[in-house]
Amino acid sequence: MNIKTLVMAMSLAIAPLAATAQEQLTYLFPAPDFLPAFAPFQLAKGLGYFEEEGLEVEFRVGQGGADVARQVAVGNADLGGGIGDTPIIVRANGLDVRGVALLGGRGYTQLAWRVESGITGPADLEGKRIGVMSFQDTTYYNILGVLASEGLSRGDADLQAVGPGGIIQLMISGDLDAVSAVPEWIAAIQGAGVELGQMPVDEVFPAMAQAVLASDDIIAERPEVITSFVRALTRAVNDIVADPAAAAAQYVQLVPQHADKEAGIAAIMQAYATQVYPAAEGFAFGAFNPERLEAAQAFYLEAGIVREAVPVADLYTNDFVASE
Repeated sequence: MNIKTLVMAMSLAIAPLAATAQEQLTYLFPAPDFLPAFAPFQLAKGLGYFEEEGLEVEFRVGQGGADVARQVAVGNADLGGGIGDTPIIVRANGLDVRGVALLGGRGYTQLAWRVESGITGPADLEGKRIGVMSFQDTTYYNILGVLASEGLSRGDADLQAVGPGGIIQLMISGDLDAVSAVPEWIAAIQGAGVELGQMPVDEVFPAMAQAVLASDDIIAERPEVITSFVRALTRAVNDIVADPAAAAAQYVQLVPQHADKEAGIAAIMQAYATQVYPAAEGFAFGAFNPERLEAAQAFYLEAGIVREAVPVADLYTNDFVASE
């Protein structure tokens, strides 16, 4: 075989590999990636949705939303997870990060209370013991908004930063009256036999769902990758909404930490499907509502959570979300 023939043969052998090469992408979670809140990501990866979009996605875990935003901003991760309002806080601190997809048109957090506490809604929170994850977290910011909706301030209730484990344990023990919590924490409390009342925070405050975050640089340099990622993720969310029980069965097969917990996971997915994932009226799934962002930023300014406002148009883009 002469050199020319050898080169041609090698080219033909390599061509199929090149044609199927996957685009590399890293996604940084703000908390352990086995949490049920991140089920759409695990389903999109485990069921091959990312692969079908030409993506090879590597999951990594950061140290909270602020850390994720920082790592995404400096290029240590291509995309990352936060809440829809995360860019309000981090962009004011010089991190050029914005939301590129919102996982639902409802708020991520719910207000839940022990029925025996006498609470029936936000107006009854004065003087009550209320748990949040931390004082630098959306659960805290949202409860401030809930209190403000009734003319109450932080000092009018006993707010306690107890972490996710504390929220569950102290509600079960009766050492908390209410919590600002995500669906899986509420499910764990109810699973222990505690009777709860609850309401979505977004009924009284412009709370938002989880969001996919990207830097301005990635948006400019790799827009097609973001589009593919969001499309695959949306497909997984649609699976959960269409059949939470079937999605739960697939999820527990993919995430061994939840083996033998299928019924509980199905209940959590049902909660997300009905309380978080539905798109806001007039908006496609994944799209940000600029008026909601503006209202949230106005409250954060008034409450001293941020010191200066940034243009709302810099907080998000709906360019990567499929139209209705």
